[in-house]
Amino acid sequence: MRLDLEGVTVEVAGARIVDDIRLAVPEGAFVGLVGPNGSGKSTLLRCAYRALRPDAGVIRLDGDDVRTMRPAAAARVLAALPQESAAEFDFTVTEVVAMGRLPHRERTARSDRDICAHAMESTGVAHLADRGFLALSGGEKQRVLIARALAQQPRVLVLDEPTNHLDIAHQLEILSLVRASGLTALAALHDLNLAAAHCDLLYVIDDGRIVATGTPAEVLRPALLADVFGVHAHPVRHPVTGTLQLLFDLLP
Repeated sequence: MRLDLEGVTVEVAGARIVDDIRLAVPEGAFVGLVGPNGSGKSTLLRCAYRALRPDAGVIRLDGDDVRTMRPAAAARVLAALPQESAAEFDFTVTEVVAMGRLPHRERTARSDRDICAHAMESTGVAHLADRGFLALSGGEKQRVLIARALAQQPRVLVLDEPTNHLDIAHQLEILSLVRASGLTALAALHDLNLAAAHCDLLYVIDDGRIVATGTPAEVLRPALLADVFGVHAHPVRHPVTGTLQLLFDLLP
């Protein structure tokens, strides 16, 4: 399933936080959204997963405006991992993951258990099944929420900083899992090296506008990184995978 954002604009107190964004995520692609703090990444993603109505523009799934879809129907095809997920009640991990099954009308107790168990196993949280969610570490909570999104069995994933709170091993595991899933995925990422290693395409956003689009090798060039992020980047190649990686220091 393809995800398209067409002319998305968001204004807050008269200021344009997101300005006429046009962004395409082809079916099955893992697309990264990168940019400095306050550039509009989270606001744009909130529009994509229907948490925020843009002032202009449209978000489409395979050509259909998501705003015309019933919430349950949209939830059957699109799952989101927001940057912050509040939990007021201390559900168990199993109960939190099972919430991902709620949009599905064809649910059965057995199928729900099997799907949730697989999602928990793939994200490394099966051993936490009976633990209270509020007692978990930040990294454990993040993996549980990713398991909930996978249990939803969507065709599109929208992820806002999915590696937040995760240690290095789990960062690599989660992004590899997303890439191997075959799902259409749009993720905001702070770590440019993770974005370079796992994303098919990157969009660079700065001050609410897309300023560059392309493969990681095409986009992550020293001149652009100096202009957008204010750092001096030194491109190198990973000694095993050959993928682009970056070393940084401050601009003189």
